[in-house]
Amino acid sequence: MTRENASGNTDDYCNILGLEEDSPLLREDFIFGVATAAFQIEGASDVDGRVPCIWDTFCAEPGRVANGDDGSRACESYRRWEQDLGLVQDLGVDAYRFSIAWPRVITDLHGTVNQLAMDHYRRQLDFLNERGIKPFVTLYHWDLPQYLQERGGWLNRDTAYAFAHYADVVSQAFGDRVFSYGTLNEPWCSAFLGYLYGIHAPGIRDRKQAYQAAHHLLLAHGLAVPKIRVNAPAADVGIVLNISPSDPLENSLADRNACLLADMENRDLFLQPLLEGCYPEPVLNRHPESAPLVLPGDMALISAELDFLGLNYYTRNRVGAADNDAGYVTPPYDGADATDMGWEIFPQGLTRTLRHLARHPRTPALYVTENGMASADRLEVDDQGKGVVNDNARVRYLQRHLQAAEVALASGVKLRGYFAWSLLDNFEWAEGYNKRFGLYYVDYATQQRTPKASALALKALMQLRRKSLTKQ
Repeated sequence: MTRENASGNTDDYCNILGLEEDSPLLREDFIFGVATAAFQIEGASDVDGRVPCIWDTFCAEPGRVANGDDGSRACESYRRWEQDLGLVQDLGVDAYRFSIAWPRVITDLHGTVNQLAMDHYRRQLDFLNERGIKPFVTLYHWDLPQYLQERGGWLNRDTAYAFAHYADVVSQAFGDRVFSYGTLNEPWCSAFLGYLYGIHAPGIRDRKQAYQAAHHLLLAHGLAVPKIRVNAPAADVGIVLNISPSDPLENSLADRNACLLADMENRDLFLQPLLEGCYPEPVLNRHPESAPLVLPGDMALISAELDFLGLNYYTRNRVGAADNDAGYVTPPYDGADATDMGWEIFPQGLTRTLRHLARHPRTPALYVTENGMASADRLEVDDQGKGVVNDNARVRYLQRHLQAAEVALASGVKLRGYFAWSLLDNFEWAEGYNKRFGLYYVDYATQQRTPKASALALKALMQLRRKSLTKQ
């Protein structure tokens, strides 16, 4: 076994991800997968009737995205989908989590359905199902159609109903071909990065707008769930949240209280409505002028029973008290053990977060729906002239986080699966193409895909599991 030879036989990587054959993560009913998102990989932004989305607009605004990058080409996965799904198959994983592009499917305010897009995604679903790979579909991964943004976007309550129509169209068409429907991916990012911090589309900085956008996103989820349940009764239905635990910068009462504020605003403002049907009062009391408009019946819709809750986990937040509007600050991490995004590598935070979620009596089954790291990967050539990428830091990252998930599962957490982010290097939102999260290296000039050491390690782990299951 070696971590240094990315071009070797996958047997060289057996157990490199740190799991023994009797690990509960290697049970037959535990789901391993990889994940992507439409805007980040598809490209083909004006092909087959796709209409613009807010990220097309945002990318076109000077200074919004690193290097002036955009998603018009990305990984060309719209055209190369069969090749990319072949990579998923080659890894030997159980599932593929991907998003459907809303601006491909519904092309105008009248709700017109684009059959070319529906046929495209049906082909992908058929490919996956024919090969025994479970499709985990995300309905919204941030690509709001621009025609809805021009009517107010997530500040307009009508957008929630437009999403429900879109979810109805997709789930009617695909039904139980989809194993799992996730309504929203990371509504915190859509609401806070998009409307509070201004670093994601649509690039607004206003707390009141952020809270209202958050409510309408959650309402969209609540309106969509019953439609999906009718159309796809055998499929699981849930939502995906990004949660980072907070720890105080210093062991002071002020910093510990700041952590409570940070967790309530960044975690509980989204989690509590889903599980308890209400917003955290301390947040609304601190920002009464920013409280969202909630109409009768909204919270009952939002808090409807879920089949699963997805957790996207990458790092923790170090939080300090501050005399500002929020009452806290989360300064950039300055330690040596950081990813290429500058995020601290903190696997024990995954165990903590899973356990925290599991303690709530209404928490459904849990999935780690994203986990991975950006690193400054380099494509090299071995002695045989073959491309190799020795992303040893990512291998160690995955190893440590899988072990953290294993600890959570062993302690009684209902953890059903783990998805590595991401299958491919891709368009990383405001970072453009600067940051690489993929298991496969993408040369954007040639669109050549090269497996990294991490891809080979995951493939070896799947082979190890098949061998252990065969022995049973």
